[in-house]
Amino acid sequence: MKNRILTYIEEKKKKVDEALDRYLPGKNTFPRSIHKAMRYAIFSGGKRLRAILSIASAQACGGNMGDVMPSACAIEIIHAYSLIHDDLPAMDNDDYRRGKLSCHKKFGEAIAILTGDALLTLGFQLLAKGRDSETNILRIREITRAIGSTGMIGGQVVDMEEKGKNDTELAVLEYINTHKTGALIAASVKTGAIGTTADAKKMESIFRFGQYIGLAFQIVDDVIDNEGYARYFGVKGAMDEASSLTEEAKYEIRNFGKEADSLRGIADFILNRKI
Repeated sequence: MKNRILTYIEEKKKKVDEALDRYLPGKNTFPRSIHKAMRYAIFSGGKRLRAILSIASAQACGGNMGDVMPSACAIEIIHAYSLIHDDLPAMDNDDYRRGKLSCHKKFGEAIAILTGDALLTLGFQLLAKGRDSETNILRIREITRAIGSTGMIGGQVVDMEEKGKNDTELAVLEYINTHKTGALIAASVKTGAIGTTADAKKMESIFRFGQYIGLAFQIVDDVIDNEGYARYFGVKGAMDEASSLTEEAKYEIRNFGKEADSLRGIADFILNRKI
């Protein structure tokens, strides 16, 4: 199963990268500075996990990769925008992202800000690209809920306000993790199911699956970076919590059949990466 899911992730990553290459303006499209920066931000690494989760969710609910690809790529593009802004001097002030210069260090602060803005705009352009307008609206509604001031941005605000504190309460830590990271992961899973034959009960179950793995993802990140949950509970305690969340996630889709095996495999992959 481990080799199978790694192959699945690699195959879907290649398909997502090919689609992203088509959707993004060419690097020589005028004005070149912004389009080079957009492509730099998108193609500077990353496993495309959010897009792949969206594809796997669609497949688990009877959908297909072609129909969900524009929205899956939109999610990756929106995620990239958030990372660019998160790295800025006024935020986390990070010089590197995935071993490469962060966007503002490579292209300057002004272009980095505009690159994030341009990517966010392109993301919504792709969310509106589907053939069925009702499905498009439902996906847009889900993503806006996930990334707004009561979602990802809210999580970033609280994370910024808690920087440097040694006494962050568990409830605040959980808020940061479920909003800054978990909300978009959960939305990635749910938007994949939107537009398929999934009924309301299945939609609820798959969304809860996404919520559980979203929090597990961030806890594992905390362990890798030795912060957050790892400092609060210790490495073992944090990993026990992530493992419990992963099992809860898989339990939510217990009745989905073999079509959801990729989702189950990705949940295990999230838990066991780089540990």
